[in-house]
Amino acid sequence: MSVSGEDPLLRTGKVDFGGILKEASLAYVPEAQVGDYVIVHVGFAISRLDEADARQVFEYLREMQELGEVGEGAPAGAGKPEG
Repeated sequence: MSVSGEDPLLRTGKVDFGGILKEASLAYVPEAQVGDYVIVHVGFAISRLDEADARQVFEYLREMQELGEVGEGAPAGAGKPEG
């Protein structure tokens, strides 16, 4: 992640989503720094995670993707994430 802007309400970061870089607002997580893991929703970083929690989220997403591919017990909309 790279960070730009000084004003806490206008700070943005380039966040790496599995190799795809997207711009996200850091207004809700002003403490976020380069190297942090964040959860992003509709273009806003909404929470900062430590590495252990981030790994757990990645595991859940991987499991959801596998369920979507098999088609058994997958919740509606689960499947391969789009970038």
